[in-house]
Amino acid sequence: MKFAKTLLATSLLLSSIWVQAQTVKIVGLVELTGTGATSGSNFDNGIKLAVKEINAAGGILGKKIDYVSYDTQSNPGVAKGLTDKAIDDGAYVVMGPVFSGSIMVSMASTKRAEIPNFTGGEAAAITQQGNPYVFRTSFTQSTAMPKIANYMKDTLKTKTVDIVYVNNDFGKGGRDLIIKALEARGIKIGADISSDPGQVDFSNVVVKAKQSDADALFAYTNEEESARLLRELKKQGYKKPIIGETVLTSQKVIELAGDAANGAIAHVGLTADAPQAGVKKFDAAFQKEYNSRSDHNGLKGYIGMYTVKAVTEKIGKFDSKAFAVAMKNISLSAKANPGLLLDISYDENGDLDRESYLTKVVNGKQQVIEVLPPVNKK
Repeated sequence: MKFAKTLLATSLLLSSIWVQAQTVKIVGLVELTGTGATSGSNFDNGIKLAVKEINAAGGILGKKIDYVSYDTQSNPGVAKGLTDKAIDDGAYVVMGPVFSGSIMVSMASTKRAEIPNFTGGEAAAITQQGNPYVFRTSFTQSTAMPKIANYMKDTLKTKTVDIVYVNNDFGKGGRDLIIKALEARGIKIGADISSDPGQVDFSNVVVKAKQSDADALFAYTNEEESARLLRELKKQGYKKPIIGETVLTSQKVIELAGDAANGAIAHVGLTADAPQAGVKKFDAAFQKEYNSRSDHNGLKGYIGMYTVKAVTEKIGKFDSKAFAVAMKNISLSAKANPGLLLDISYDENGDLDRESYLTKVVNGKQQVIEVLPPVNKK
């Protein structure tokens, strides 16, 4: 009996080793609950859709992806602990977190373990620390904000702008950079209004904005708060342009804000409403898989996973250190790697560059009103 148990245990161990040899472990650290649930769930679903497609096509270098996602609960401390777990689990690459506050805390662990770490976070500080293992799936705020400021100056002819931002790493980083970009273009700042993560009542925020009598309002908050802000602006009869970045015209905000979202304008790095054929194909596949439309976070997760595939195949092996080196100043084409959807490049800091869009909510739908070229397009 003892021999049989030993034989069974040995068999199970060998089976586990064989399975591990045929797969590559990738771990997602995503906000599935808490204030980041919308962002994290979409990011996670985008990754899972890419994994399904990649595995169906034979995997990466002949290995299937073994993907597992852990819920950070939108808590930086939890994210840090789960990063250590991902490392212990032998992750080849870590995807996430999405929230800037969480990746700012967790990325020290992946750096020590020398594991590539893709994030959806936009705070400029993420890639200003010289971490050679962290890479974005979205624009840094320092790339996006000048594009918004140009639109406000050249198209809206704005002289003074009110700012409403969420008081966290994401919001404060965006606030600082939009002020810098506006002032560099001779645009003055009116009311500078802070709001809390998860804030429900925006009545006083809107009162302050109306009292300042600026030409436009720049909103930089998370999905639920953005929707509440838009509803309150409509309730109080605010008639001036409302501009944001990515979140403001996202699908979730449109669903939550209803008619109040109409007219909102935002610069977005990614949108399922983009005119490119690859993005349209993704949009159809995502809706079929999840019975809902993806926001920009779903696209970030999807493209991020295909970036892992493209770079791994470029270096020809599963080597985390070699992967991180190869990411520096790399350019990848969507023609050679269709899953990327758009041509993409990374600089030496882990910041990406590609086409982006100006969008406007019209009759409850996000519409692309302009395609903007990559910042470094020659």
